[in-house]
Amino acid sequence: MATIKVKQVRSAIGRTKNQKRTLEALGFKKLHQVVEHEATPSILGMIATVSHLLEVQK
Repeated sequence: MATIKVKQVRSAIGRTKNQKRTLEALGFKKLHQVVEHEATPSILGMIATVSHLLEVQK
């Protein structure tokens, strides 16, 4: 499968617990961090859940 790079561009402060846990599950620890994942349906679903906090780089 293809890999996908994702960057956190907005803070998790004031977000719901579900959104914060999704960011943790994606591997984000701090703002402007870039993580790389396989483009599986579960990862794409997590990215869609918090898409307003992320920037997707291909």
